[in-house]
Amino acid sequence: MFEVVLTTDRTMMTDHHGKEFIGFMATGPATGVPEQLWLWACCPKPKVDKLGRPLIAPYGLRKIEAKLQDEGYNAAIVDPDHLDKHLDTMKVLLLSHHDYFAYGPPSSEWWLITGQEPVNRRSFIKLMESPVVREAKKRGVKIIAGGPAAWQWLWELGSWEKWGIDTVVDGEGERVVVDLVEKALRGEELPKYVYVSPREAPSIEEIPAIKGASVNGLVEIMRGCPRGCRFCSVTLRPLRFIPIEKILQEIEVNLRAGIKNVVLHSEDVLLYGADGVKPRPEPLIKLHQEVIKKIPGTIAWAHASLSAIKYSEKNYKLISTIMEMLSEKQEMLGVEVGIETGSVNLAKKIMPAKALPYRAEEWPEVVKDAFAIMHDNHVVPAATLILGLPEETPDDVLKTAELIDDLKSYRSLIVPMLFVPMGALKNMEKFRRESLTREHIEVMKACLRHDLYWARDIIAKFYFKGLRYAPLRFFLQSFISYVERITANLDALIEYFLKEKTEKKTAATPLQKATGG
Repeated sequence: MFEVVLTTDRTMMTDHHGKEFIGFMATGPATGVPEQLWLWACCPKPKVDKLGRPLIAPYGLRKIEAKLQDEGYNAAIVDPDHLDKHLDTMKVLLLSHHDYFAYGPPSSEWWLITGQEPVNRRSFIKLMESPVVREAKKRGVKIIAGGPAAWQWLWELGSWEKWGIDTVVDGEGERVVVDLVEKALRGEELPKYVYVSPREAPSIEEIPAIKGASVNGLVEIMRGCPRGCRFCSVTLRPLRFIPIEKILQEIEVNLRAGIKNVVLHSEDVLLYGADGVKPRPEPLIKLHQEVIKKIPGTIAWAHASLSAIKYSEKNYKLISTIMEMLSEKQEMLGVEVGIETGSVNLAKKIMPAKALPYRAEEWPEVVKDAFAIMHDNHVVPAATLILGLPEETPDDVLKTAELIDDLKSYRSLIVPMLFVPMGALKNMEKFRRESLTREHIEVMKACLRHDLYWARDIIAKFYFKGLRYAPLRFFLQSFISYVERITANLDALIEYFLKEKTEKKTAATPLQKATGG
């Protein structure tokens, strides 16, 4: 039994049926079906051992678990349904999440548009108000919250107090977590809030190798990003490359647990071993060669920049080379990419380095060229857009709509997101539902048309092939049909929304109350 327990809610403690992109379903409300069926579709329960330790767990939790175990603490990740097994021994409870309260994108978008709380928020609140967490707090257990969404606790001071959160850690946690846990175990008073600045970020030597399997075989290959986009907090962190030996060590951990596939994680996979923002073929080819030799399954990339995709293919044929290397293992490669805007004006103001080594003025062409490269090489992107950026004009939004139309021939999913103050823009005014304009809606319509067209193709040809996925494939195809039916009269629904918005003030959701929106 464990003194230090790490956990999170069901929308995070899951493998999403082995398909990372399915996790996006948890950022929205259950639509057209009961919530339990929605959770089955996107967040199935993982297998656990007799102590309730999951076979797979979120990568960030695995890092903190490994750090504590390396320092000799009796610590382990426990599935949220099995916390009761450790009530008698638990003294510290560590929490992590990508979107605790659904204030991040794309959760906040679906919430503002639909007026319904996303599943991830509802799931986390259910965990915190569960009898076992309440009982743990009554027994004096110290609760420390961290992870990528730690900043959201600053917008939820009432919940912070209500649930008795002792400390919130905002930033990379490896360097500070041991001291906090030691203080908690000694019964010392903990700081309410710990901010880990980029200068205090852990070095490569301080970042441990995971000891238990990560969700869908995710392993980190680098941290930080050199592009400096003003809307992103990751760009504030220093760039660090993980040695290949350490990457392979973590892949071995996943293989021993039966995880055959790997997701290479960084903010831009193609910048591994790069010369600034210019990809270099040698380290990338070596990395993929070593990983291919190591695993029997498939490879995916967590994130890649569109400029790096274009540069690496135009100069080194790197995308086609890597896909040829992977051809015996898989037909496609999935990746998340950021379009963010089709406006040169906004690109120059908000993300001037995102197009590098190309000029910001070339951004729309960079996007189109990168999408063409990916389509030709069976790389399937899930792309994001940001609506409501500071200083955005109606013309900026229309430029984005035009760019989406230019991408209609390329296999992809495009997700519009509403601006959330983060990174260098964290003090800017947040996007409100009443700020949604006809131009914003035109972009959303364009994305919906694009995604409905390509979703069936992706599901049928690449993503859910075989009998194993037949029930889930049927569910998703049925859901697509449902969306097509309810959006058949989309223009009429939009006119109703715009009329309602002008005639009366929309009732405030918890998101609007928390953020003043």
